[in-house]
Amino acid sequence: MPVDPNALATWANAITAGRLVLSPVMFLVIPDHQRGAWVAYLLWFALSVSDGIDGWVARRHGTTSTGAFLDPLADKVLVLGAMFTLVSRDVFPLLPVLLIAGRELVISVYRVLVGSKGVSVPASKLAKYKTVVQQLAVGFALWPWFAADHTWLWMGLLWLAVALALVSGAQYLISSRMTNE
Repeated sequence: MPVDPNALATWANAITAGRLVLSPVMFLVIPDHQRGAWVAYLLWFALSVSDGIDGWVARRHGTTSTGAFLDPLADKVLVLGAMFTLVSRDVFPLLPVLLIAGRELVISVYRVLVGSKGVSVPASKLAKYKTVVQQLAVGFALWPWFAADHTWLWMGLLWLAVALALVSGAQYLISSRMTNE
């Protein structure tokens, strides 16, 4: 059954809100004494999967303006919070995380500016791939079976996420410029 686009209380929004609320808990359980921890990994996995589930529910039952705002916010809180926590634990290097955070800041400001003119900026396919690669990088860094012995895997995914972040960010800005000309 379709939902009112202005509705606040929907299943998709509840899942997204849960992701927002549980994200700080996940940051707290990331250990500072070792790479990889089952509790952190399993919580990360559940929160990452919930991102896909809330999108599926929203597409099936209808999107809301609240969900359109909350979902990308929850994604940024989860991914950037986990990445900066991993930086603070000396797992991730600072530079790639700063590049990703800078891209997110620029594109978020861009979305607010064009949104104030009544223009919606949906996530591009490349930006969705970026989110998945970011989730994989964090997930493999937290997964005890991979974290210590397969640094090359999650480090490669982290740098791939940087490339996807920068290219998809440039795509947004270039398409905006072409639209305004």
